[in-house]
Amino acid sequence: MSKQNNNFLFNTIAPVYGLFYNKQKKRYREVLNSVATQLDLASYKSILDVGCGTGSLCSILNERGLAVTGVDPAQNMLSIANRQPENKNILFLQANALEQLPFADKSFDLSIASYVAHGMQKSERIKLYSEMRRVTKSKVIIYDYNQKRSLMTSLIEWLEQGDYFQFIKNPKIEMESCVSEMANCFSEVKVIEVDTRASWYICTPS
Repeated sequence: MSKQNNNFLFNTIAPVYGLFYNKQKKRYREVLNSVATQLDLASYKSILDVGCGTGSLCSILNERGLAVTGVDPAQNMLSIANRQPENKNILFLQANALEQLPFADKSFDLSIASYVAHGMQKSERIKLYSEMRRVTKSKVIIYDYNQKRSLMTSLIEWLEQGDYFQFIKNPKIEMESCVSEMANCFSEVKVIEVDTRASWYICTPS
């Protein structure tokens, strides 16, 4: 799917995503609680949410005391995020990680992309990892599927015709082998299972 068509799709379905805003917040809160012993978010000050959608993850990160910036290519998603009263202290910007993000190098302590990578082609994922690494000081978190896929997920991803099946073959190795400007993107990739079929891939920028 082209970038233009992808943006059109997510702008169109933004109201549907908005219906699940509170449910997503509840799930993200549970996930952050589950990883608290392995990644202490309280020790960091700022975070960038790449592909933030309607801002549900941003909201929970803001609850944890982080200075949060969310970026997404779909303006209709950002409009929903901005309408939530609890998000008044969060900066939302229209931007695409496949292009240069509007931030200087090492602008954020952390960056996270939730269920973004699997929907991209491999060449696009490398751009995503590289750009997140550029703007991040400490940890890049890719929150996405692991290899324990369900039949329903497989069917949906097959219908969407993305690169999900290639992504889940070995996402950790893909991230470890990412190269940008003649150097590895990450010096280490740690995997934490946060759900039966999802993991946090915590990447340390080189």
